[in-house]
Amino acid sequence: MFIAPPLDAHEREVRDEIEKLNEELKFHLRQGNRWNGALRRTTFARNVQGSNTIEGIKASVDDINAIAVGEKPAAIDDETEQALAGYQQAMTFVLQLAKSEFVLSPMLVRSLHFITTSYDMTKWPGRFRPGPVYVQEERTGDIVHEGAPAGEVADLIKHVCAMSGPGEDDLIQAAMLHLNFVLIHPFKDGNGRLARVLQSLVLGAYGEFAPVFLTIEEYLGRRTQMYYDVLAKVGQGNWSGADYDPELARPWIRFMLTAHLNQALERKQRIAASGEAAAKMDELIIHAQLPDRAAQALYGAMYDGTVTRARYMAALADAGEPIKEQTASRDLGALARAELLVAHGDRRGRKYSASQAVRQAARSSGLGYAWRDIDPFE
Repeated sequence: MFIAPPLDAHEREVRDEIEKLNEELKFHLRQGNRWNGALRRTTFARNVQGSNTIEGIKASVDDINAIAVGEKPAAIDDETEQALAGYQQAMTFVLQLAKSEFVLSPMLVRSLHFITTSYDMTKWPGRFRPGPVYVQEERTGDIVHEGAPAGEVADLIKHVCAMSGPGEDDLIQAAMLHLNFVLIHPFKDGNGRLARVLQSLVLGAYGEFAPVFLTIEEYLGRRTQMYYDVLAKVGQGNWSGADYDPELARPWIRFMLTAHLNQALERKQRIAASGEAAAKMDELIIHAQLPDRAAQALYGAMYDGTVTRARYMAALADAGEPIKEQTASRDLGALARAELLVAHGDRRGRKYSASQAVRQAARSSGLGYAWRDIDPFE
């Protein structure tokens, strides 16, 4: 198994900075602000998008939010929709599991694999592969990694699970689970997605922070080639079955620390911008003399998201203020008449987008600006 090397002084500084940022995020997210639900849903959708983008499964954040409430996005095909829905279910399960008593076991790993890939039975959902598996470089078609021998997979996964209990540093523990799992490559397909699901589970289970805000899938989705490159460098082409020198894993540890640092900095920026933008949404609602609950529709719209009756009702239910369909339709119609939302389509399939006033308010708060990554080890 790969094991983590002791962190050097520079790595420890970066790790401490990540911990400080996570403490700041915890403080802001514990405030119980009414817009936290919209932020959490958008963050979750970005995570799903990032992890699936790595595997070539592409969809917008808006498409993913639509799938979450049972809507069918027009821009993606059935297989993509099913793949995204499966991944969402696995991550939703992980979010629940992380805050309850559980034991990471091969059966749990296989169950999560089934949830993630059962849309296609040719991927052998929930079953370890019976033969060899090779990872190809998509650009060249070259084989860049060979997984562990099939006859050793069950024992290796049992070992990986046993190594993944509470440790001195849960972030490093989760990173090493990710590394070992993806290089063993225990399944015919879906190994990368499942490795990232398991990393989120460990982060959420053994830390105090909600895994939806700890996961680095959004960062990895933007840095897919870097992700593949470091895995290839550390994996050295195949799973040898020997005891690995801890120093071999140092590039992976530095890559993970860089990912966590940038993701935390970006989310800190986004949380601050979200709070400012939400305050402006509240002001727009007050000025239009609309019910306070109508702000939930604008919280979704301010992230450039589509607003539908189903999504509006789900957001209010999540906030503990459920309403009926008739009330939801009336609220959205009032928001459109107040020129805060723009209606699209006929009544049955009507959707709404942010008006110019909402877009300007969100933009002036800093929402939508791209994060420029930093390399702490440059």
